[in-house]
Amino acid sequence: MTNNSNRWRFLITACLVNFCTGSIYAWSVFAGPKAEQMSQLNNVLYTAGDLAIVFGLANAVGPLPMILGGFVNDRFGPGWLMTVGGLLIGSGLFLSGSASDLSSLILSYSLLFGLGLGLTYGATINTCVKLFPDRRGFAGGMATAFYGLCSVVLPPIAHALTTNFGIQSAFEIVGAVCGAVICAGGLLSFIFVDKSSANPPANNAAAGLSWREMIATKRFWKMLFFLCCGAVSGMMIISHSAGIASKQVGLTAAMAATAVSYLALINTLGRVAAGAVSDRLGACQTLILSSVLTALGMALLLMCSNGSVALFFAALTLVGFSFGSFMGIYPGFTAAAFGAKHNSVNYGIMFAGFSFAGVLGPWIIKTLSAGGSFSSAYLVACGISLVGAVTGYIITRQDL
Repeated sequence: MTNNSNRWRFLITACLVNFCTGSIYAWSVFAGPKAEQMSQLNNVLYTAGDLAIVFGLANAVGPLPMILGGFVNDRFGPGWLMTVGGLLIGSGLFLSGSASDLSSLILSYSLLFGLGLGLTYGATINTCVKLFPDRRGFAGGMATAFYGLCSVVLPPIAHALTTNFGIQSAFEIVGAVCGAVICAGGLLSFIFVDKSSANPPANNAAAGLSWREMIATKRFWKMLFFLCCGAVSGMMIISHSAGIASKQVGLTAAMAATAVSYLALINTLGRVAAGAVSDRLGACQTLILSSVLTALGMALLLMCSNGSVALFFAALTLVGFSFGSFMGIYPGFTAAAFGAKHNSVNYGIMFAGFSFAGVLGPWIIKTLSAGGSFSSAYLVACGISLVGAVTGYIITRQDL
């Protein structure tokens, strides 16, 4: 059985690994220069928007390796998954630098990198939850927080690398460094985590439901819906925060960029803080509160107008913190509901609720703001958040 010291060592390792796994957040910096590079190589005009499918697919493939890798993680631990994931992430980013057309970029970034991301993220998060049955919210929050922290730290580094060395070298440097760190973390995990910790014994029949048993329960579908409702508003605002800042509030480009970074930072802090709070207050109760705060944040955005800077940042605080709450708490929430024994697979399936929100949120705001106003999108998001809060309350009543 993994001892207390080793579980903390693994948590630190998982945080560093997830920081590198979050290198997907450098895409916003890489997209423009990569489009220019491909335009020059092919004598065909590419824009950053044309490459959006590459980023979208990299996120979309995530649940599949999380689920498939979960079967390995539940039986043998995270070592092999993290090591293979690091190789895929490193090689995917490295090869993306020299990719000359859309097909090769999809192969290297969307598939290789995306598959590596899913394997690594799923292995680290779920192992942390298993190793800390007494502090699941804290462990899950810390591990996911460092993934989010990369969105604050890496973009300016990626911009500096691109400016000084060019887009190909920037991809290669980030790929080599991140891949090496993740592989090293995978090798260390063989020391810190043994098989008995990767597959803990169940104390009762409900402590270790398989994925088939989990999806057969009404509770699973309620929790899946709850996760989707909790993530929609966050994905909506994250995808359009710069546009909202400039068009609705009238911020300069520099201030809009600051707003994006601030939202990422609050999202990161929310994962840690809410995770720790959930260990005391309860996961579902904390998430219900987060849903209400999200609705309040959307209401504040509805009230924002040109020059409402303080109100705008207050809204970002509520929405970002609450979104981080769902990301940090849900791995442990899933383990608490269906047992830790098969949580790697179970949470991979549960994560589909987040993936759906990642499509639904941006689609809602893009569709409803076509006329130039974001108000309708805010109202819909507010309603979805309140429906989520009601769903959470129904789940808590089920526990009584």
